[in-house]
Amino acid sequence: MTDKEIIDLFFERSEQAIAELDKSHGGAVRRIARNILGDPGDAEECVNDAYLAVWNKIPPERPAPLRTYVCRIARNLAARRYRYDTAQKRGSGYDLALDELAGLVPDRGGVEEAVAARELAGIINAFLDTLSYEDRFLFMRRYWYADSLSEAAAMAGLSYGAAAVRLHRVREKLRKQLLKEGVPV
Repeated sequence: MTDKEIIDLFFERSEQAIAELDKSHGGAVRRIARNILGDPGDAEECVNDAYLAVWNKIPPERPAPLRTYVCRIARNLAARRYRYDTAQKRGSGYDLALDELAGLVPDRGGVEEAVAARELAGIINAFLDTLSYEDRFLFMRRYWYADSLSEAAAMAGLSYGAAAVRLHRVREKLRKQLLKEGVPV
């Protein structure tokens, strides 16, 4: 079933929409939640919460692409749950991925944070467009899907060391781009 047909089911308020969404995009949604949360039970709960959020947002929204939309919702829910669950603990693979980018993303508060986050997202998206397919794939697998470095390396057909070096170089390029754009890092 196409994304448009799935969205049409949501507009009809058909419960079949959730089943079709899960059939089409459930694997990606579960992987993101599992990578961030680590616990299969928590991940499944996050997936269900993401589907409920999609149900509540469609209609009126008609997201395109649907996969990115539902994955973003799941990722945000999983990250929120992760921060809550690990307020005083550190050490998971998700922590490591966040730590790798920590020095590049400034901390701000309130409305300033929301505006800065949008600007930062635009800068990062433009930066990603300048990367080769391989570097962009590796970056996205590591930092968007929260895959471990060894998983991302295997998917990219690279050794662990080669992937680590490539990601280090991409982060350095990103740091330089952020500085060039006036973002304090």
